[in-house]
Amino acid sequence: MIIAIDGPAASGKGTLSRRLASFYGLRHLDTGTLYRGVAWIMLRDGFEPRDEAAAVKVARAFDPEILGSADLRTPAVGRSASLVAVHEGVRKALFDFQRSFGLQKPGAVLDGRDIGTVIFPDATVKFFITASPEERAQRRYLELRASDEGVTYEGTLAELKRRDERDQSREEAPLKPAAEAEIIDTSKLTPDEVMARAVRIIDNVVRGRT
Repeated sequence: MIIAIDGPAASGKGTLSRRLASFYGLRHLDTGTLYRGVAWIMLRDGFEPRDEAAAVKVARAFDPEILGSADLRTPAVGRSASLVAVHEGVRKALFDFQRSFGLQKPGAVLDGRDIGTVIFPDATVKFFITASPEERAQRRYLELRASDEGVTYEGTLAELKRRDERDQSREEAPLKPAAEAEIIDTSKLTPDEVMARAVRIIDNVVRGRT
């Protein structure tokens, strides 16, 4: 079983993905970590994220194990990840890794921005998790504030909107719901409510295939 979960930053897709993987006994992959990992290596080694040739070289040699305790959640890494992700060569380099991960038994929950549209268009179930920019900015602000008191809500909202624009307007695998995706707006839902809704949808799909 392959569960594809797409959506913008801080929409709640990561929380849902981890809970669904645990609930159904599936493997889990936050594919954004791959792009953040490439971006982190680029920054560590002094490369400009817009340098496609360097980014592709890093992506082709990428091994998640080398990240260790790398802090991939900093604003700088997030900004660089969205710049790295626009490179077609980077996406192609990471494509096989994601496919291979998902196709190992018993299946997997993968979350990202192009899982249901590009990586697994044949997924068992597809979700698009979203929320208002203001709600997502508040969530990300509280997350970042815990480690950086200089973070502001206004700055977080502005950066999130810039990232949304980059993700939605890129030529290669833009962020958008798959045609068959179940769209869940988490703006006014608790994580438990989102989980319950997703489980109902998945169970209905699985029953319909048996």
